[in-house]
Amino acid sequence: MYTALVIVQVLIAIGLVTLILLQHGKGADAGAAFGAGASGTVFGARGASNFLSRATAWLATGFFAISLALAYVVQTAAPGSSIVDRMGDTPEATTPETPEAPAQPVIPE
Repeated sequence: MYTALVIVQVLIAIGLVTLILLQHGKGADAGAAFGAGASGTVFGARGASNFLSRATAWLATGFFAISLALAYVVQTAAPGSSIVDRMGDTPEATTPETPEAPAQPVIPE
């Protein structure tokens, strides 16, 4: 189940990146205001932005849901193995009783 969720997560991430890169930024509206080919698009004058923004919202929701599902699956697979739980189990760092003397530099005669 974990592997399937990770594969779906990666596919959704690739889809999100693709959809975000396909969308026009705020600066693209200035060209569209003067009729820069907006009527010749596949989705119509405003259809592409609505479709892309809704698809991005759905993919972002799926990405968030699968992230929560992955966190749940990992936690139930190994309960008590979080980093915070393991912080108390680390042994204290020990220092040697007598520090070694630094080496004396050799001065040539």
